[in-house]
Amino acid sequence: MAFEETPQQPPGSGFIYSDTNFIVLGALVEGVSGMTLDQYTKANIFTPLKMLRTRFLPDAAWRPKIAPTEYDEHGAMLRGIVHDPRARRMGGVAGHAGLFSTADDLSKFAEALLAGSKILSPPTVEKMTTPEQPPNAPAARGFGWDIDSPFSSNRGELLPVGSFGHTGWTGTSMWIDPTTRTYIILLSNAVHPRGKGSAVALRTKLATAVAAALPLTVSEKEKVRAASITGYNEARAAARHLAVRNGAVKLGIDVLEEHNFEYLQPPAEGKKKIGLLINQTGVDSQGRRTIDVLAQAPGISLDAIFSPEHGIAGVLDTTHVENSKDEGTGVPIYSVYGASDAARRPSLEVLRTLDAVVVDIQDAGVRFYTYEATLGYFLEAAAKANIELIVLDRPDPITGSFVQGPMSDPGRESFVNYQPVPVRHGMTFGELAKMYNAERGLNARLEVIAMEGWLRGDWFDSTGLTWTSPSPNLRSVTEATLYPGVALVEGTNLSVGRGTDTPFELVGAPWIKGRDLARYLNERSISGVRFVPVTFTPTASTYAGQKCEGVNIILLGRNNLDAPEMGIELASAIRKLYPQDYKIDRMMEILVNQSVFDGIVQGRDPRRLAQDWQESLDNFQKLRQRYLLYK
Repeated sequence: MAFEETPQQPPGSGFIYSDTNFIVLGALVEGVSGMTLDQYTKANIFTPLKMLRTRFLPDAAWRPKIAPTEYDEHGAMLRGIVHDPRARRMGGVAGHAGLFSTADDLSKFAEALLAGSKILSPPTVEKMTTPEQPPNAPAARGFGWDIDSPFSSNRGELLPVGSFGHTGWTGTSMWIDPTTRTYIILLSNAVHPRGKGSAVALRTKLATAVAAALPLTVSEKEKVRAASITGYNEARAAARHLAVRNGAVKLGIDVLEEHNFEYLQPPAEGKKKIGLLINQTGVDSQGRRTIDVLAQAPGISLDAIFSPEHGIAGVLDTTHVENSKDEGTGVPIYSVYGASDAARRPSLEVLRTLDAVVVDIQDAGVRFYTYEATLGYFLEAAAKANIELIVLDRPDPITGSFVQGPMSDPGRESFVNYQPVPVRHGMTFGELAKMYNAERGLNARLEVIAMEGWLRGDWFDSTGLTWTSPSPNLRSVTEATLYPGVALVEGTNLSVGRGTDTPFELVGAPWIKGRDLARYLNERSISGVRFVPVTFTPTASTYAGQKCEGVNIILLGRNNLDAPEMGIELASAIRKLYPQDYKIDRMMEILVNQSVFDGIVQGRDPRRLAQDWQESLDNFQKLRQRYLLYK
């Protein structure tokens, strides 16, 4: 029956405590070991730990010392017989119920988990008691163990997150804290005699009283372990995760100014000739243009400015940008955004007249944002021209702590895919430059002027910096948060809100029924967002001047949202609901992952697709680790 059940929610979308999962776990142990669950646990756990009063199906001689639980469905009082009806139907041996023990025996078990033993090594215990839920899930669970969820009442009010435990229906519970080396075991009998009682409040009071009474000391090692689970940590969305802070970040340009431009040391004679890759985002914390700051810096001659997509002012939404001249300084501006590949690369002739190129541009933290390919092209050109490339680093506005979405396929490099990385890479411009330079074997003379005070978990609103839109349609942190998902479908015949006041917060088309799409997407229980049916008429881009129906994406929890996976959900939903109208082929230009694209076309569940790309994400994280500059 357990194997035939279907999930109540889409896989990975919610947390439901389920006895069925533990029943299946017990069956798994039996299938792998070739032994019944009671035989296996006795031979491999209870006997080695000398838990001599712990077993399934206790002997009749034990019954006088076993507390009675409740009346069964026939009116007989259960004593020494498991009270759970499913476990009884399974013969009293099941993964979820039926085990009898004592406080003394459970103490031996808790000591083994704290100290390590032949049964479970310390690394195994560490693994099974560390949060293993999907990164965007708010309830923190280990493998079988509760860490921080609505069921954590037996932790009490004083023991830290990072401890772990479990509860039983009859009122039993265990909580173990490696940080203070404390364990609390409660064997109450809340269901006696008619299954109506509850021990939830008692568990909390008991754990709080015990923790308050003990002279607890914590080693430095254990403080670090606790911080790694509860603090500003990568891919952790537990209820007590630090989500925001009031930071004071110094940008790369600020650090350069504070150190009197020492990173731009002029030659022995004359001035250092530099070029500057920049747009409207290139300002320091006082709002001064980096163009003006460097033009007035001692020992420096600003001889060239390079502008990427959207132009030097960041307002153009055209297929190419023309050369021009900076009004404030008179320095020529060379466009590196044109219709051809050659027009998107800096002129080697110009670069060979310079000593260095300085890069000061705000990225969006997304693989297909074209500034990232422009950075790569400048690294290549700087290496060929044998000049320095100096990156003044800026924050990843959507944090450097989440790595999400499918990897792009190798061999498909383009202006939206400089090299294989996931959709959301969690790296700053400086970190990307280091990775590009090393992994592509470019050997450019690269220098990164790192920020001061930026933490990997910082969203842009935690930095204390002023928001400047990096491009015309990324006008807020909310839109930047949704962009890695919504932009995945932009190349198809959908409006993503360009030409409205809220680009990337809307998705629609004249042939979509907004209520149907919103209902379908909300039933998918996509973590961190909800969908509201809307009607809108864009004034530009796709369907300009045409009435569209679709959805307004409401951001509920940005630390819980996997935006690239949401983009796959959008594409899958619209293809399923409107197979004749939706033209999905051009999605590959941005997605650049054939297997994921094929999965969408074949109607595979987006969460299964996300599971399939997880291994490649893990491998990328190991690669990425070599180039990270910030904690």
